[in-house]
Amino acid sequence: MPKTTKVLIVDDHRVVREGLCAILETKDDIQVVGEAKDGGEAVEQTRQLMPDVILMDVSMPGMTGVEATRIIKREFPHIGVVALTMYEEQQYIFDLVRAGATGYLLKDSDSAQIVAAIRTIARGESLIHPSVASKILVEFSLLSEGKGKKRGILEHDLTDREITVLQLVADGKTNKEIANVLDLSEKTVKNHVRNIFHKLHVFDRTQAAILAIRKGIIELEPRKM
Repeated sequence: MPKTTKVLIVDDHRVVREGLCAILETKDDIQVVGEAKDGGEAVEQTRQLMPDVILMDVSMPGMTGVEATRIIKREFPHIGVVALTMYEEQQYIFDLVRAGATGYLLKDSDSAQIVAAIRTIARGESLIHPSVASKILVEFSLLSEGKGKKRGILEHDLTDREITVLQLVADGKTNKEIANVLDLSEKTVKNHVRNIFHKLHVFDRTQAAILAIRKGIIELEPRKM
C-alpha cells in the first residue's frame, strides 16, 4: 500500500478548512491530521502532529502564514509547506520564497490540482502554479532592472538537457509534465532536477528558476496578451 501523507490545513475561514477536508478525506493516500485557524496554531499543531505537508493560508490575523512558514521550516525543514494565495495576495510570494515554502497554489485551484500538489510535495519535490511562477520571475526580473543591475551570465556546468529541464521548471511544470514534454521517464527528470540543484547550489525549484532567470541561464517566456 502507498504511504499515507499526513496533512495539516491552516486557514482562518472555517468553511475553507471544511471544504479542503471534504476534498482530501476521499483520498486513500491522504489523511488530514489537524486544522489551525492562524499561524500560531499552525506552529503548535505542527510540533504536536508532525504532518508531512501543510496547506498554509497566507493572510491571517495574528501570526501570518509567512511567519508560521519561516518558523516551521527552521524547526522542521523536511516538512512541505504549500502556500495558498489569492491572486491579489501575490506580493507575499517573495517573502514565502525566503521563508522556505515548497509549493504555491492559487486558492481558486480545482480539487485535482490541490491533491496533485500534496502528492508532489510529499514526494520531496516542489511545485509552483504556472501563474504564480510567472509572477515570481517577472517581479524578480523587474526588481533587478529597477536597481540598474545588468544581468551577468552565471558560469555553470549544466548540460544542454539540464538547461532545457530548467526552462520547463521555470515555466511551472511538474516532473511528470516535463517527462511527457521531453519523452523521458519521470525518474530521469527527477535526476536532472537533482543535478541542477547541486550544480546551482540551490535547494528547490523556485530558487533554481529565479537564479537562472536573473543570471541569464534561461530566458523568461514573454507573457501572452
